[in-house]
Amino acid sequence: MRVLRFNSPRKNQPDKNQFNWLIATFLALFHLGAIAALFFFTWSALFVSIFLYWLTAIVGIGLTYHRLLTHRSFQTPKWLEYFLTICAVTAVEGGPLLWVATHRMHHQFTDAEGDPHSPREGKWWAHAGWILVGNALRQDESTLERYVPDLAQDKFHVWITEFHFVPTIILGIVLFLVGGWPFLLWGIFFRTVAGYHATWLINSATHIWGSRRFQTRDRSTNNWWVAVLTLGEGWHNNHHAHPVSAQHGMRWYEFDSNWYVILLLKRLGLASHIQRAKLHASLHAAESLAQATD
Repeated sequence: MRVLRFNSPRKNQPDKNQFNWLIATFLALFHLGAIAALFFFTWSALFVSIFLYWLTAIVGIGLTYHRLLTHRSFQTPKWLEYFLTICAVTAVEGGPLLWVATHRMHHQFTDAEGDPHSPREGKWWAHAGWILVGNALRQDESTLERYVPDLAQDKFHVWITEFHFVPTIILGIVLFLVGGWPFLLWGIFFRTVAGYHATWLINSATHIWGSRRFQTRDRSTNNWWVAVLTLGEGWHNNHHAHPVSAQHGMRWYEFDSNWYVILLLKRLGLASHIQRAKLHASLHAAESLAQATD
């Protein structure tokens, strides 16, 4: 696998406890931009922000990075996979190789030693601290070869990981030309920061607060208010019990927007090999166990 230019050998990377000033400065600027957006409010800019939040943070991160690329819960034509990946990188959470590698590590070591963002290290660490310290967004070649060999063989995914900032720059220019500062600040800075905290809440809140339908080996929970903010990504205990399932909401009241998008893609002939948990058996067993332990 070709070594990505922004990666370096493990021995040359920051220590786990070393504060990453570059990432901290970047995040601080984006948060300041989000605050500035409040002084440039227009309804049009708000609607642009909401749409881009859905397209990048929900469809991009939740559906594409998470369900499609990390867990391979379903398949799409390559052209659609690549388009969705571009949507994902525009969420400004890094390229697919790094994001997917980190999440696969999370599932291998969930809430144990080796988990990149477990609340066992503290609530703030799980939410954002892990990003600000050490190697969170930088992985060496051996780690990428171990956790993302499938993506590492795909020239597009390697390229977009290396130049993941390009789509956001292009989008920012377009937004500024179309709607000036309101569109730029709301469409880039505000919605990106909202997407950050939505993703981070899944790492933190859904391993701290909520209900546990399934007795998994970790601390994952189903958290309704995180599910509201992320349009269905908060049913995290369901997901950890059935990580390959494309469907996270397992009851009629567990709204899961990305599942409906997958069903729509299937109807259009653009999604196949859709993985689902055997809900009736697993739910019955989980509820029987819950009653026995009450």
